Amino acid sequence: MSTKDFIEKDYYKVLGVPKDATEAEIKKAYRKLAREFHPDANKGNAKAEERFKEISEANDILGDPKKRKEYDEARALFGNGGFRPGPGAGGSFNFDLGDLFGGGAQSGGSGGFGGGLGDVFGGLFNRGGATGTRTQPRRGQDIDTEVTLSFTEAIEGATVPLRMSSQAPCKACSGTGDKNGTPRVCPTCVGTGQVARGSGGGFSLTDPCPDCKGRGLIAEHPCMECKGSGRAKSSRTMQVRIPAGVTDGQRIRLRGKGAPGERGGPAGDLYVVVHVGEHPVFGRKDDNLTVTVPVTFTEAALGGEVRVPTLGGPPVTLKLPPGTPNGRTMRARGKGAVRKDGTRGDLLVTVEVRVPNDLSGKARDALEAYREATAGEDPRAELFEAAKGD
Repeated sequence: MSTKDFIEKDYYKVLGVPKDATEAEIKKAYRKLAREFHPDANKGNAKAEERFKEISEANDILGDPKKRKEYDEARALFGNGGFRPGPGAGGSFNFDLGDLFGGGAQSGGSGGFGGGLGDVFGGLFNRGGATGTRTQPRRGQDIDTEVTLSFTEAIEGATVPLRMSSQAPCKACSGTGDKNGTPRVCPTCVGTGQVARGSGGGFSLTDPCPDCKGRGLIAEHPCMECKGSGRAKSSRTMQVRIPAGVTDGQRIRLRGKGAPGERGGPAGDLYVVVHVGEHPVFGRKDDNLTVTVPVTFTEAALGGEVRVPTLGGPPVTLKLPPGTPNGRTMRARGKGAVRKDGTRGDLLVTVEVRVPNDLSGKARDALEAYREATAGEDPRAELFEAAKGD
């Protein structure tokens, strides 16, 4: 059975005991299950035999305080599952991270979970406490910055200059940390930048080397500019393209646009938080733009054609049907914000019926005549009828 299979095993579940069970409780649970599934009591039953093996294996781990402690530590690191003592391990756990993550030493492959977990666990764990001698590349830091766009720029996209400060290789010493450009390999970590720290089992954890601060190199003659760190503060201005359709507060990731790496390592990423200003006419709802258009009473009552402005384009004409109520929303298709697939949302046009403040004598006479013509109508009749029903 592979190491991965053992990691996925829950020995507490096998014995049916809680994780804080006492030694006595574990022993009692094991004896009960062992009697039930013992091969002598289940002759010819392959499933019972396999179950008995699991029970014995679980008791071997949880029944030994030292092995149980190591098992609990491993479960805390990997979530669920534990490690099985390998042959001749002397009670310590002998596991192979290559087997665990799918690219074991025997295969020479790079399968499994790929570079992401390999990078994390390759630096965190060290089998048997051994370290390599190659100075490892170091990825550059990620950078966070902000940019403010106008409403139109957010909808259409924009290229903006961003001035950023980050750590970069020191120009005075070419990133070596030594003013003569000849640092030496750290004797403490042998150039790895990490030192092993035992955890009480057959595996060890690693910490940044205290002597070289994780660089793997020591400057005999420290550079005056970077004090031997090989890194110095650097400012640069970049032209960054903000895609069309971004929203206020959106965080955009630009791969490889962060701080430069060390010793050939890749650059970090740049994260840009976008702030969008307001527009005096248009608003936004998801991928749609919104606008409120005032109309006259006669346009709403009799119908007609209404010209509506669009963002950055020519106006569109919408047909207002007779009897259009105040607050009705109509749609101008394809006049909204840009979507991720390149298509556009719509422009949502809300009608606002305007009541004039001042009326001329002729207009007042016309409205008086209209009131007389509709004197028998009561728009609130249904409202009162509904109120009675409650």
